[in-house]
Amino acid sequence: MNQQLADSVEAAYFPVSPLMILPETIGEFGVYLKLHGRFVLYAHPMEPFTENHRRRLYENGVEEIFILTKQRGLFNQYMENYLGQFLENEKTPIKERAKVFYKASADILKQTFESRLPANLDRKQYEVLFKYVTLGTNFLSKEDALKSMAPLISHDYQTFSHSVHVFLFATALLQTYNMEQEDLIYAGMGAILHDIGKTKIRKSILNKPGRLTKEEMEEIKTHPLKGVAVCANLPLRGETMNCILFHHERMDGKGYPSGVKGLELPLAVRAVSLADVYDALTTNRPYGTAKPPFEALSMMREEMDGQLDPKMFKRFVLVLSGADIV
Repeated sequence: MNQQLADSVEAAYFPVSPLMILPETIGEFGVYLKLHGRFVLYAHPMEPFTENHRRRLYENGVEEIFILTKQRGLFNQYMENYLGQFLENEKTPIKERAKVFYKASADILKQTFESRLPANLDRKQYEVLFKYVTLGTNFLSKEDALKSMAPLISHDYQTFSHSVHVFLFATALLQTYNMEQEDLIYAGMGAILHDIGKTKIRKSILNKPGRLTKEEMEEIKTHPLKGVAVCANLPLRGETMNCILFHHERMDGKGYPSGVKGLELPLAVRAVSLADVYDALTTNRPYGTAKPPFEALSMMREEMDGQLDPKMFKRFVLVLSGADIV
């Protein structure tokens, strides 16, 4: 098989974790294994998935299964249909439920950020994200949920995984306040969409390994406004839009794009800003290597004095400590 044909065959399938084949469910898509470079059908469309399916995959050390790319929509619908009941199933260990939620949400964010977005995020993409944020907010209220997520958090930066991390950290932090569940969900939408404007920034700038020029930095600074524009036609509440627009503002008024400062910044914005900075410091970027959690928090306390909400910062440290992250 020549390389061009091999690449074509490879592109016809996309990988997912075997954990995402949920017991006692039915998918309208086929499931394939890759054996000796060939894709082999493992489960037919409409074949009920059982615990036996997953056990056999686990016993054989299978870390990836494959779905036909043309059936991605069916797979996405399957996850939307069944993820909620899986996350609420107390018979399943919380670590396994955490893995499934993390992988599913990262996958859906990857599709959102890597697709060629039109001028605006469309209603269907919004509804999918809203469902995942609602499920994730409910799941994070469970004891040890963030602790179960912690080992899964990647230290290699991607915009989509960064957005998942910021959602996890900001939501766990905001759950320590007396917020209504609906308010938490809309704040979570702001967290997960805070960098959506980067889909409108040149990749050559986002992935540049060295220091940005002044002009490139000015372009980066447009992403909050571009993010609001991308979401302009969606039924988002003010707290969501505030998180997208103001997550780079600082308590001392020296952030961007507007120089808003102090308690003029809403609670959700301050939480997203904290989570954003922490995840940026603890992941590998083109311009720097990941810092250990304790070192990152020390930098935030000492080098960003006056920029972040000090009382909220203390809460954030306690949240991370409770999850055994620091």
